[in-house]
Amino acid sequence: MPRKVRELIADLKKAGFRETSGGKGSHRKFLHSAYAGAVTISGQMGDDAKHYQERQVLAAIEVVKK
Repeated sequence: MPRKVRELIADLKKAGFRETSGGKGSHRKFLHSAYAGAVTISGQMGDDAKHYQERQVLAAIEVVKK
């Protein structure tokens, strides 16, 4: 069962990412000083996350933890 968008956002915030302005509609952008670029999450909070979104979030958190 896929995780929810709200769970991915909570994981990003727990890892130190901060939400920034610039997302359109249901898109949210997250930045971290140790991560090059931004992580963009789309969808409403209760939506199922896409598989690529889950992989992107996990990869971004791994980069930050190193």
